[in-house]
Amino acid sequence: MASDRNGLSIELQDRIAAVAHELADAARVETLKLFRSPGLRPDNKAVSGFDPVTEADRASERAMRGILGEKRPEDAILGEEYGAQPGESGLTWVLDPIDGTRAFMSGAPSWGVLIGVTDARGPVYGIIDQPHLDERFEGGFGRAALIGRGQHQPLATRRGIGLAQATLMSTYPEVGTPSQHAAFRRVAERVQLVRYGLDCYAYALLAAGHVDLVIEAGLQSYDVAAPIAVIEAAGGIVTDWRGGPAHDGGTILAAGSPELHAEALALLGRD
Repeated sequence: MASDRNGLSIELQDRIAAVAHELADAARVETLKLFRSPGLRPDNKAVSGFDPVTEADRASERAMRGILGEKRPEDAILGEEYGAQPGESGLTWVLDPIDGTRAFMSGAPSWGVLIGVTDARGPVYGIIDQPHLDERFEGGFGRAALIGRGQHQPLATRRGIGLAQATLMSTYPEVGTPSQHAAFRRVAERVQLVRYGLDCYAYALLAAGHVDLVIEAGLQSYDVAAPIAVIEAAGGIVTDWRGGPAHDGGTILAAGSPELHAEALALLGRD
């Protein structure tokens, strides 16, 4: 049976991708029920500060877990709201039912549903889905596409851009610890344009060739597994700030090309 470098048969890849789209469809139903709804009532998960969660987050993850229990019971699951569930296949579904809950509760369509599939080496497939805009960014298993609004367009990161011409995005202006913020500023001061606040949608724009860099800190695995798969499938590169694997979260440097990645990495890693 034919397989690719992931060691998964083409048939299995197709089945996994089909289930991932089924998950994204189910999450769309649950999230759109409450998006821009006057009845939305966020709860605060944080002991101190503000870390919101809504019933849309919980319902979205429950719906996806229900499908996985039926279609892929042998796989492990790691979700933001309901934690880890062991499996025996060597594959893990990494779910963020709403990445960008603050945007969601504010009515801004920059949040998304993240569905990643990982093996022992890291992400092999991912979906970034923006239900309100009907935009689904898919990457992995030989796929790299933006699907939505009746269209199916290939994804490709932007190449041939140096740091001085680059557009950089991050969710918060206050990136990470003071030392991490200082490192971020070294890059931000060298680029052409810096924009903030788009959560996972920034990674989707990078994969689509509209943004050149995304730099963040303090992330979790469920924040990055799907974006890594999508960006790498589109020709980009994602590492931590030392150039190592980023799929466990922490610091993230995503770039449209290896050359731009190297420029940014040299500044981030400088003492």
